[in-house]
Amino acid sequence: MQFLFDTLFRAVDLALIAVALSSVYSLIRFPNVALVQYAVVGAFTGMALQKQGVPLVLAIAISALLVGLLAQLFNRFLFQRLLRLDPAIALIGSLALSMVLSAIFLLGFGPAAQRFSVPVAPATRFLGIRITEMQILSGGVTILILIGFALLLFRTPLGRDMRAVSNNAVLSAASGVNNGRVTAFVVFLSGLLAALGGSMLALRGSVSIDMGTNMLLSVFAAAILGGLGNAFGAVVGAIIIAAAETLVTNVNFGFLTGQEFFFLPASYAPAASFALLIAILLFRPKGIFVSEVTRV
Repeated sequence: MQFLFDTLFRAVDLALIAVALSSVYSLIRFPNVALVQYAVVGAFTGMALQKQGVPLVLAIAISALLVGLLAQLFNRFLFQRLLRLDPAIALIGSLALSMVLSAIFLLGFGPAAQRFSVPVAPATRFLGIRITEMQILSGGVTILILIGFALLLFRTPLGRDMRAVSNNAVLSAASGVNNGRVTAFVVFLSGLLAALGGSMLALRGSVSIDMGTNMLLSVFAAAILGGLGNAFGAVVGAIIIAAAETLVTNVNFGFLTGQEFFFLPASYAPAASFALLIAILLFRPKGIFVSEVTRV
């Protein structure tokens, strides 16, 4: 039960950012590395607002909106120009932007880990599972956000337009859809989702500036595994990657070393996720679900 619980919350850590990555890829057709750094920006902006006296919920909401607007600005003045040259150049530009954002926040906040100012309560046990109030709160909020995104995508005219532009931008434009407006909204939404993902992490524990770097490979693995461009495939990919990472750090490998107990450190978790990713891509090169990706 504890393994299943740990897997669930690791998947929650990855899901919002992976969904944001796949959503924006489905329209713009390049993997925006900076999205993972947007999560760091959202978390630290929210913490800074709370320190200025803004209530916690309002601080998280304002930081998410600000990061969404920031994503819009970067897309309009940076990525659209780079995409006219080549998607590979836009990818390199997003990596450079991620490093610049990391350096700016490192200068502003320092290397020390920080967290939201929330009451610290001891973990309680339920069905043999160690769980905290903040885990329940952040996990519940993340699930509600994903449900809200699903309703937006499948139950609203805007969601219909998003799916139309994703499937065939030329045909959607000929049908009267404003592709530019839809793309701008999805870019804003991707920044907002990433920022909320970072804030949920900061609610459950301390986060540092290198959080984005540490999560980059796992988030990309989840998005690619689910089918890059398929938003809800990314959720399934996040669950599978989370299970692989949790398993490799919870198995006692003492029988291989002759010791009674031998557990791999957490730094080995990304290796497990990428080994699983390679194994699955050998049989499903485009990911588990259908996507527009022709190669990874």
